[in-house]
Amino acid sequence: MDIRVRFLKSLAENQIIAELLARGADAQAIAQLSGRLSWVGLLLSGLSLNQSVELRKLAKEAGLTAMMCRPLLAAGARRKEETADVVLAGTAESLGKFAQTLAATEAGLQTCITRAVENAQLPRKRDWLCGKRHLPLGQKTLIMGILNATSDSFSGDGFGLDIEAGFRRAAQMAAEGAEILDIGGESTRPGAEAISAEEEIQRVLPLIDRIAAELDVAISIDTTKAQVAEAALAHGACIVNDISGLHEDAEMPAVAAKHQAGVVIMHIRGKPRDMQQDPQYADLMGEITVYLSEGIARALAAGIAKEQIVIDPGIGFGKTVEHNLEILRRLEELRVLGYPLLVGTSRKSTIGKILDEGVEGRLEGTAATVALAIAAGAEIVRVHDVKEMAKVAKMADAILRVQRPEPPEEEVVHWGK
Repeated sequence: MDIRVRFLKSLAENQIIAELLARGADAQAIAQLSGRLSWVGLLLSGLSLNQSVELRKLAKEAGLTAMMCRPLLAAGARRKEETADVVLAGTAESLGKFAQTLAATEAGLQTCITRAVENAQLPRKRDWLCGKRHLPLGQKTLIMGILNATSDSFSGDGFGLDIEAGFRRAAQMAAEGAEILDIGGESTRPGAEAISAEEEIQRVLPLIDRIAAELDVAISIDTTKAQVAEAALAHGACIVNDISGLHEDAEMPAVAAKHQAGVVIMHIRGKPRDMQQDPQYADLMGEITVYLSEGIARALAAGIAKEQIVIDPGIGFGKTVEHNLEILRRLEELRVLGYPLLVGTSRKSTIGKILDEGVEGRLEGTAATVALAIAAGAEIVRVHDVKEMAKVAKMADAILRVQRPEPPEEEVVHWGK
């Protein structure tokens, strides 16, 4: 007998289910199997040494893979007390059951594990609530086109105060497939100096007025200033894209909540003028997760609904080339937070350094990062080259977004019985 073996694994999570149904496998058995096709790994931090030892013991007794490890600390930092991290690995089903077995005294830990497992399995089809607009997520990757109302953009495509040029570009992007136009009046390139809110408003408001009146597209204001966001939202914008992740202007969450705006909470280390001056991390993904969590907490406390929030790891904002590559490799880890992901790699210097290309030669590198980001869970991509990246996204969606099949109505054959 010629016995062959192959793995059952697909980037499109429903592909295996479809194949098994086509082979006449038992639908109930498939439902049980689908939860075991991939394991979930959880890293639990902030535990005392005794808690970690006990948690590892309980997890192993429950049949999970569990190990202890040292917390990552910045150079020269010391632990104030004896602590240890714990890694748990198992199917989503087994981790969820394990969480429910934890004692009442470990309710906080139980909640954290349960929520993390649920977020890792989060259905992607939902709406992003942005004022009166509800942008559907999960059906296709949304394209956010970049409009720089500046004269010193790193990408060289800023149009300054030339509103007519800005509107022509906006109309072109909308025609090419951009569902969202992200308008920025202050350069956030490395080394850029801040400008006043008044100057920023002067740059963006005429363009927002024109787009809101003539184009059917969601308008995003790229700003860290609540005063600018307030003006933009009052004139037709429905999204606030804050590169500080709601950390810079204390009034920003209240402004976004008042207008029921969609909010992009991004990670940054430092500010544009100094963010690339030797950025260092002891725990890159851990620190990004904590920073984003702080921004999310500020949003929720201000009355912003969970359905209004999107997160962005901030590629190129206080990161080295290797940091950016690691984020893209590990992007799916951010799903533990339970929010949709936006990724902006377009024409970034990391691509230029790897390919040894100037801004004009980074199209193919951008395409590669966009496709891989979508494969890792990005639901919105922020790009300069809308026409080309819309095609990349459409192709990636065709591969990845496989509709979950329904079992046939006729009786299923139970092979092997």
